[in-house]
Amino acid sequence: MPLTALDPKTAFISLDLMEGIRAFAPGDAPKAVFTAAGQLAAAFRRHGLPVILVNVDAVAPGRTETPRRVAGFPPEALKFVAELDQQPTDLVVTKKSWGAFPTTDIEKKLRDLGVTQVVLAGISTTSAVESTARQAFEAGFNVTIALDAILDMNPEAHAAAVKFTFPRLGETGAAADIVALLDSTR
Repeated sequence: MPLTALDPKTAFISLDLMEGIRAFAPGDAPKAVFTAAGQLAAAFRRHGLPVILVNVDAVAPGRTETPRRVAGFPPEALKFVAELDQQPTDLVVTKKSWGAFPTTDIEKKLRDLGVTQVVLAGISTTSAVESTARQAFEAGFNVTIALDAILDMNPEAHAAAVKFTFPRLGETGAAADIVALLDSTR
């Protein structure tokens, strides 16, 4: 469903946009994602809305058929990309799974802040973003995905998530449209 509304208490959640991920996503596409996410973070801060920066420092245990890219990151790799312009008011969450909910207290933090909707950005579409969108939806939050602020290393998987999965979990829109809606309703 295209973007129609943002709840009065909406939070921006950036997923895995950290220096350690930059190395796995070279080229212009990640730069565009980092820039769009940075614009969203700035707009949410400007309107006094929560900004939650999520990094990942491990993966869930278990066997997989696809080899894991990394088992963990060195501390410097956990730093958020400069485009997010991390501020002292931002909440930082470190996860050890694809989605932000199962291995963190993010749901409690959102509820404590009175948040009813989340806007998601991040890399990768089919792991961090899709998992967190599903978990947020199942927890009862309205979900919006900033389509130009997400990226996957597999273009076909990305396209399938955008076409088939995200419309079932919430609304989608470009970062500029989300910022414009914030600016026009606050």
